[in-house]
Parts: sequence; C-alpha cells; structure tokens
Amino acid sequence: MTTLTLAQGLPADWRDFVALTKPRVMTLVVFTGLAGMLAAPTAIDPVLGFTAILCIALGAGAAGALNQWYEADIDAVMKRTRGRPLPAGRMERESALHFGVGLSAFSVLLMGVAVNWLAAAILAVSILFYVLVYTVWLKRRTPQNIVIGGAAGAFPPLIGWAAATGQVALLPVLLFALVFLWTPPHFWALALFVETDYAAAGVPMLPVVAGERATRRQIGLYTVPMAAAAVLPWALGLTGLIYGAVAGLATLYFAYLAVRVTFRQRQATDTMRPEKRLFAFSIVYLFILFGAVAVDRLVLA
Repeated sequence: MTTLTLAQGLPADWRDFVALTKPRVMTLVVFTGLAGMLAAPTAIDPVLGFTAILCIALGAGAAGALNQWYEADIDAVMKRTRGRPLPAGRMERESALHFGVGLSAFSVLLMGVAVNWLAAAILAVSILFYVLVYTVWLKRRTPQNIVIGGAAGAFPPLIGWAAATGQVALLPVLLFALVFLWTPPHFWALALFVETDYAAAGVPMLPVVAGERATRRQIGLYTVPMAAAAVLPWALGLTGLIYGAVAGLATLYFAYLAVRVTFRQRQATDTMRPEKRLFAFSIVYLFILFGAVAVDRLVLA
C-alpha cells in the first residue's frame, strides 16, 4: 500500500467516528436488510428485529471504518474523499482500525447471542468480504473489483431474512442477486464522471484501464441480468402484483437511463448529466424495489 504523510489537524470527535461508518451507505444497507426481514414469512419479535437491524448497521459501519483505515492514502488523493477524518488529519489510523475491529466483533457477537448464529455468520462474512476481498485484495488490483466486490453490499437481505426465520430461502437469494448485479452499473456510472479521481489515486476502475466506451458497453450489458433479477421474484410467484408492477416500471426507467449512457457519444465539454442521472436514480431504484418487497409482503400477510 502506498505510504503518504496525511494532514495533521484537530483531534477526532464523535462526528469523525460517525463519518468513518459511511452513514449514507449505511442507510441503504439498513433499508435492504429491513426489507429482507419484513419480506420473511415469519414475524420477528420487535425487540429482536430492532437488535438485528442495529447489528446490520453496526456491521456496515465497521466495514466502512476498516475500509477508510486501509484506504487512507487513496482518500488523501481523491477530491471527493480527501475531507474524510483520516486524510484530513483529524484521526490517527490506529484509532480507525481499533474502532472498526471492535465494532465488527460487537455486531457479530450481539447478532449471534440475541438473534441467531446463522444471521451472525452471514454478517461476519459480509464484513470480511468487504474488507479483505474487496478493499484489500481486489480494489487496487483489477477493474473487476466492483463486479466481484459487489457481493459485499448484497448480503443485508439475506441477513434480515435469516434473522427472522433462522434460514435462507430463494427470495432473499434473488434479492442478493439483484444488488450484486446492480452494483456494476451503479458504480461504473459514478466512475465515468470521477474517472480523473480514480486515475490520480491509481485505482484500476474500468474507465481508467479499459476506456469510456468499454465502460458504457458494460453498463448496458450488466443492466440486462439486473433487470431479470428484479422481476424474477414476481415471475416465480414469490411476491405479489404490487412488487411486480413497481419493479417492472422502475426497471424500465433504469434501463432507459442505462441505454442513454451506453449509446451516447460524449462531447468533451458536456457535463456528464446522463451518467449522473443514472447514478442518482440507481440509488433511488434500490429503495423503491426493496420498499415494494416489504409493502407487498405486508399487504398480502
């Protein structure tokens, strides 16, 4: 890992520790985990359900903290991340490491003791996958980092379902596949308009190593199986009409935005508006689909 001398500033306060957990990312993780729990056929005790969601949030925060600990040198180079606590010099790297490891252990142990050990095991795998497989192994070595590493963010529906039922079934597996296949077009849309940041940091994101045209083509290609994964829960009878209608309409709009990004010829002076629209909607898209999963189950119950 590249060694950089990071800025030295004021001591960290509680807001810096919160920033380490990547709260905006955590929001989506918690929401998909909650949707997986609510979609389960077995109702969970509200206290245990709250505990499970808390553990998912803490586990996601722990992974975010360990990611920032390891990538402090990259974050110091990139414009959109240089204000984070470590590159800004507001926190010692050892503090982030201890915080991340402690939070990881606490979240997994609490999930196992309070809820069940299957959910705890999947939570542990998700943290280790994000930190060791994606952050340490893949991100700096291959443009496929997002493709393989996308599994890290796809575990929450499985965890939520396992917390409620103590087992895994086809529906949460399909929701896992949806997030896994959604991740490449989501992140590659972002990478298209922050390519210079990744290039400066030496991160081999697809636009940096394969070029813009190849990245656009891959966004279009990955949208196809993602769309299939989105509608399969309804097609297989695992969800009702509410989810089917919402998923169909939202996926059509996602595909429309992806097609615009895939086939357009960018001018040197343009603002990358279609790419930014796809990236922004891709976040809303998951909230819509997972919200529909939960509402569908509650209406049919």
